[in-house]
Amino acid sequence: MNIKFDEVDKLLTCQITEEIDHHTTEKIRRVLDDEIERYIPKRMVFDFDKVSFMDSAGIGMILGRYKMIRMLGGSMEMINVNSNVRKIFEMSGIPKIIQIK
Repeated sequence: MNIKFDEVDKLLTCQITEEIDHHTTEKIRRVLDDEIERYIPKRMVFDFDKVSFMDSAGIGMILGRYKMIRMLGGSMEMINVNSNVRKIFEMSGIPKIIQIK
């Protein structure tokens, strides 16, 4: 699994460097949850620069992490989202609750 984390002053940046689909979401979810519990960030940024594909399982995984971060009093945003993944987000209504930059 290829996930890179960087934490500075309660800002946790997560760069996923693989496809996010029903085969990978459970592994990604476990790693993300561990890092969120470890750092308890006030702000979490998902960097999608290296994500070329995502399906509905990925949407669920992202929403679950959003809820977790919100319960901890933090916020979430996504950056470097390519047009294919952005379409998936837009169809699911994600930009209405999670900022995409």
